[in-house]
Amino acid sequence: MNLFGGTISSLEYGLNYASLKNKTIAQNIANVDTPNYKAKDVSFKKMLSDAQNSTIEANRTDVRHFDFKIKQSTPGVFSYENYKYRSNGNGVDMDAEQASLAENTIYYNALVERISGKFNTLNTVIKGGK
Repeated sequence: MNLFGGTISSLEYGLNYASLKNKTIAQNIANVDTPNYKAKDVSFKKMLSDAQNSTIEANRTDVRHFDFKIKQSTPGVFSYENYKYRSNGNGVDMDAEQASLAENTIYYNALVERISGKFNTLNTVIKGGK
């Protein structure tokens, strides 16, 4: 039985995506002057497909044990390999990164507001409407 209808877990996945995207943008901004650094980005579609296709590998000590594997990479993050923004081979466009950071911050704050509203509603229900 799913007590909350999946809404809170969906919001959690959205917050995880926004957090990973924020870390990726911060890494790009930090490496704006690094020669041959390739800008990275996060794709929600790629993140979702990577999460669905992830596998873990474990050592089987008995033939009756199940085989399983997991990929140990950060899901959804990819590099722009052939993109050069500067003559030193750096692929970071500072204006685009700042715009992306502002957009992601708005998205993250909206998710936080929504999950906060869900928790406030649950709190009101628990207190009996008081």
